[in-house]
Amino acid sequence: MPAHDSILGTIGDTPSIWLDRFTSARGLEGRILAKLDYLNSGFSKKDRAALGVIEEARGSGALAPGQPVVELTSGNMGTGLAIVCGQLGHPFIAVMSRGNSVERARMMAALGAEVVLVEQAPGSKPGEVSGADLDLVDAEARRITGERGAFRADQFERKGNPAAHEAGTGPELWADSGGTLTAFADFVGSGGTYAGTIAALARLGDVRGYAVEPEGAAAASGAPVTSPGHPIQGGGYARGDLTFLDGARVDGFITVTGDEAREAARALAREEGIFGGFSGGANVAAAAALLRGEEKGGVVGVVICDSGLKYLSTDLWP
Repeated sequence: MPAHDSILGTIGDTPSIWLDRFTSARGLEGRILAKLDYLNSGFSKKDRAALGVIEEARGSGALAPGQPVVELTSGNMGTGLAIVCGQLGHPFIAVMSRGNSVERARMMAALGAEVVLVEQAPGSKPGEVSGADLDLVDAEARRITGERGAFRADQFERKGNPAAHEAGTGPELWADSGGTLTAFADFVGSGGTYAGTIAALARLGDVRGYAVEPEGAAAASGAPVTSPGHPIQGGGYARGDLTFLDGARVDGFITVTGDEAREAARALAREEGIFGGFSGGANVAAAAALLRGEEKGGVVGVVICDSGLKYLSTDLWP
């Protein structure tokens, strides 16, 4: 393979692993294929979205040369944007809730980002970022964007987010499975990974899509929000108004608890040697539930969204 001109050339084309040890140990009928997006340069799937959003904006003229970029983040999109903006000459300001793990803020700063930490809403718990916390972060991101004449890399609205997964993640998963996937499950944050990936997979084969949410905060499914606080960082913000889910193929919604996500992530590390984070654990826990139910005997694709290294200060690891 020839050398790349910059680190941006390494984003995407991540490997996939059959989780046969995991499924066999639990007597599950069927297979789970995990795409290891934590092996991207910024250790998460958000590198794809960051590159997609910035390339789209530069191409359309919405982002001028050297213009600052601002975005709210749980850490992963911010890390991806820190890398992309640093390589393309844009100052980047990451706005993040203090409820997220400290490793994420330190990594973004190391990559050249200016990191603005926003205090959590009253009653919120450290390590658990609620929709109310996200609203405070969004307000601060809006203020900074206006103050500095910056471009807002709005991962909840910019089409470069799902487009990156439709062009990359979906076709890669399909090819890696040998065209055998019957379903795809993904923990919903912005909804970009889910919408883009299922759009590609549904076009390539008869693949059903399942949106994964935290138990008690499954607003996208239309369920009442009874417990907006949960430990699965990077998504599950109890938002029922996700733009990218509008019109996306959703064959079902599935919920997971924080404990189920935590247990699955720990099992992946022990049994498969995959050191992923909370949301990757949530995806695998959801896939296991599907193989016990609607997708019994099928092949479920998931993404391991980020690295377990980003959670060493949390209770994910004993």
